[in-house]
Amino acid sequence: MYGWAGQRAVIDVTEKKIIIEETDPRGIELFLGGRGLNSYTLYQMVKPDIDPLGPDNPLIFGVGPVNGTLIPGSGRMTVTAVSPLTVVANGTKPCFGDANIGGFFGPEMKYAGFDQLIFIGQSEEPIYIFINDGQVEIKDAKHLWGLDTWETEKTIKKELKDNNVQVVSIGPAGENLVRTAAIMHHISRAAAKCGLGTVMGSKKIKAVAVRGTGGVKVKHPEELEKIVAEAISILQNDPSSVTYSRVGTSSLLAAHQKAGRLATRNYQNSQFEHWEDISSEALQKYWKRPAACFACPLHCAHYYEINEGEFAGTVGEGPEYVTLASFGSKIGNRNLESILYLNNLCNKLGLDTLNTGSSIAWAMECWQKGIIGPEDTDGLNLEWGNYREVITLINRIARREGEFASLLAEGAYFAAKKVGKGSELLVNHVKGQDPGLSDPRTAQAWGLGYAVASRGGCHLRALPSSETFFSPEEAVEMFGYEEAVEPLGIKGKGRLIKWSEEQRAIADSLEVCKFIVRTGLIYAKYEAMFFNAVTGQDMTPEEVIITGERIIAIERAFNVRQGLTKEDDTLSHRFLNVPISEGPAKGRVNNLKPMLEEYYEARGWDLKTGYQSKSKLVELKLEWVAEELEKLGKVVE
Repeated sequence: MYGWAGQRAVIDVTEKKIIIEETDPRGIELFLGGRGLNSYTLYQMVKPDIDPLGPDNPLIFGVGPVNGTLIPGSGRMTVTAVSPLTVVANGTKPCFGDANIGGFFGPEMKYAGFDQLIFIGQSEEPIYIFINDGQVEIKDAKHLWGLDTWETEKTIKKELKDNNVQVVSIGPAGENLVRTAAIMHHISRAAAKCGLGTVMGSKKIKAVAVRGTGGVKVKHPEELEKIVAEAISILQNDPSSVTYSRVGTSSLLAAHQKAGRLATRNYQNSQFEHWEDISSEALQKYWKRPAACFACPLHCAHYYEINEGEFAGTVGEGPEYVTLASFGSKIGNRNLESILYLNNLCNKLGLDTLNTGSSIAWAMECWQKGIIGPEDTDGLNLEWGNYREVITLINRIARREGEFASLLAEGAYFAAKKVGKGSELLVNHVKGQDPGLSDPRTAQAWGLGYAVASRGGCHLRALPSSETFFSPEEAVEMFGYEEAVEPLGIKGKGRLIKWSEEQRAIADSLEVCKFIVRTGLIYAKYEAMFFNAVTGQDMTPEEVIITGERIIAIERAFNVRQGLTKEDDTLSHRFLNVPISEGPAKGRVNNLKPMLEEYYEARGWDLKTGYQSKSKLVELKLEWVAEELEKLGKVVE
């Protein structure tokens, strides 16, 4: 095969059995690889009554057909499982979950000969998996249990006597089934969404190590070289790509501050008075050199070092905008060095910085409003900006030390359900997950993208800021209205989000970084060109869009089968009912209803229930999905 490895490994950690089999050919044909193939596989393997932390929940690693090639940013991997963090059916059923991770693990997995690794069952004792050129071995990990992710990776490489082994692992947070646990790679790459480190911990899998010396067969190598050269030229001449190359996503902090969408003090404010103290300009003092994932010309990351003061000796990579905001503006903290330290701490403990920061911000607002006090927090003072107490709290959360830390280990959504007293209204989420630190009252399309994202609140499923890529004339042509490209506009946003979701579904399935497949490269023609040069197929841009639509459809079907209805496609209380306090959108809330209806119409979904139509599913070659949902009464004609 060209592009695909052609095989997958099913690893039963209960029975300690390994089955190496052909990659599902129908899955490849309809869903390409990576995210799409994983979503298809999860739908096939899971039943609606699944326990996300039980043995029947598969944990799936998937790479795409262009991983490991010359294509810029082709180093991503998707991890998929039923989520222990996000929920549907009014919070009563677990949601579809996945997370995407960069670095070097994905290409190495491809070089080792696999499109997917599927982990099933639950081990009684800690284990780690070693994959070496098509061979899979289950190894004892009792000596690794309790180590942080940095120590784990270092120990495994030493044990295997190979520094080129690529490792993903969980830290104490995953071991202790903290719902916001991440799967970590290298020192800062994270599969962070949806608590999939928790799923890995439930299986007692401490780590997966992979080594491959194979390659990827490319059908048209000379054509691929030309396309890659063209893509790099576009990236080098694109202003936003140059900015990402220079300062990474930290540049978004200033942009969000200016636009009045910077999550501040748990979204009570949309601008942070001390934003300059934690900006990319302030960060550059600590940066030592840039860092990049596999085959990436942007090198958007940076290694940093603190040489003096309270956090002297702190050395790490990053931080991304999400981390800067989560442990900066969102908790009212202006101390940049503490944010760098907290970034390292979460990476080592295996915690998602976004949802962990959100849980702490929720707790701080509860403290501010008198809902909780020192008697509830095990003596911690949760005033805004108290970063020293946050450090203590994060260490406790990862190990579930104390009643309060164990409460926050459940995530803000579940914690608020236990606390009550109106604290539920202070959780800013979609389906239990923080949507991503861009206030949807200022940017209306972001709110719609959050509301319909298949894995719960997410700023990565769609790219609403792609509205800035189009002229008013192009907006009318593509989305029906000029205001589709205006941040506070409403009309055309449903079509914009549909289009953007499909572009991103394909990028995730090819496993090309979203920073590459954007701006000048965001159009489906480049996704098709990448795919065709590698695989030798002849997919048109129109077929790319249809494939993206199919991926969205099967993820929707998964959640509908779990119990999702239109009522789940919503935003939390503050975004819909509390006017924004300052900035360009002062006095605005998110006007979700008309955008959601336009989106449903664009997708052909039922306006009353949010169910898909049988005819549309059949048109997308998902006949078997339509038949199953019809038997459940969860599809319309």
